[in-house]
Amino acid sequence: MLAMNYRGPLRVRIDEKPMPRILHPEDAIVRVTRSCICGSDLHLYNGSVPDTRPGMTFGHEFTGVVVEIGGDVQKLKVGDHVLVPFNIACGRCVFCQQELYGNCHESNPQATAVGGIFGYSHTGGGHEGGQAEYVRVPYADVGPTVIPDDMDPDDAVLLTDVVPTGYQAAEMGGIQKGDTVVVFGAGPVGIMAARCAWLFGAGRVIVIDELDYRLDFVRRYAPCEAYNFRSMGDPVLFLKKATDWLGADVCIDAVGAEAAGNAMQTLLGRKLFMQGGSATALHWAINSVRKGGVLSIVGVYGPIGTLVPIGNVVNKGITIRANQASVKRLLPRLIEHVRSGVLRPRELITHRIPLEHVSDAYRIFSAKLNHCIKPVLIPPAK
Repeated sequence: MLAMNYRGPLRVRIDEKPMPRILHPEDAIVRVTRSCICGSDLHLYNGSVPDTRPGMTFGHEFTGVVVEIGGDVQKLKVGDHVLVPFNIACGRCVFCQQELYGNCHESNPQATAVGGIFGYSHTGGGHEGGQAEYVRVPYADVGPTVIPDDMDPDDAVLLTDVVPTGYQAAEMGGIQKGDTVVVFGAGPVGIMAARCAWLFGAGRVIVIDELDYRLDFVRRYAPCEAYNFRSMGDPVLFLKKATDWLGADVCIDAVGAEAAGNAMQTLLGRKLFMQGGSATALHWAINSVRKGGVLSIVGVYGPIGTLVPIGNVVNKGITIRANQASVKRLLPRLIEHVRSGVLRPRELITHRIPLEHVSDAYRIFSAKLNHCIKPVLIPPAK
């Protein structure tokens, strides 16, 4: 089969790889119909995440048709068209029982934090991802969800990560009616977080980014106020002025390890890899939220230490909430939001690229070419 093959930082290509096999009676094999490239895949692509091994196939956002099931699979049948959450969850460990599916203990037992993730380095369990023609899906009775007949596959694939992550970012903010919410990052997750903030009662939503085309997009899609930090001097001072010098009620970090805007953070976190990413957006969020406010973090950082102003967190009495999105918990509600038109995920998709051109897709997305917001890989032309 054809599959994306990671060869080292900034080097991916399409290769022939062996077909996946059933390795456990709870497995399923899925023929991929849609697979996204995520902003967090760029952390892997750029070499920011430890233990990303050459030869790995990325891709944690995908849909597909079930072509084979293990002997213990009861809820799926061959021919089902499913969306597959990026979390690999067993459904029965102590964390899954609390609906913390992103922290499953069985799918990534050697980790102390995150559970298994498709195609996300060996820190996520070393599971092969969905930027391929076929993929093995463990615990097939837990994560995969049959796509409703009336749902567009382009909507469905964004329910595997982007929509639930953006929604949970807003949910973790504990947004109260009338709150001012600031979202750092106008990538797909930040755009969705801004849109979902209104669903929780926000009175004002502000988005900060450095790319004008993304800011224009989020103004239309969310809608919201959107500003380029390159034109505002000190973003923290700007946001304090914009909020009567109190700060925002809720700040959301939807950027993570690739943040720009601070030379020291960029050097330590993106060039020398001496910390778990550039924490510039996280600094701005901590210093922009009001005293007693809430900071929600969904941006991805590496597992090693990261320089953050923890004293400001303590002295301001900030509540921090962070995690990988618990996709399975959120899916029933989000499917209804999509079917009713409350959310329109497929409008985020700007590029549809055949799998065999995956290297071009990464180059376009990484370099922010052609006003790319969200690229989707489609099955190869035969």
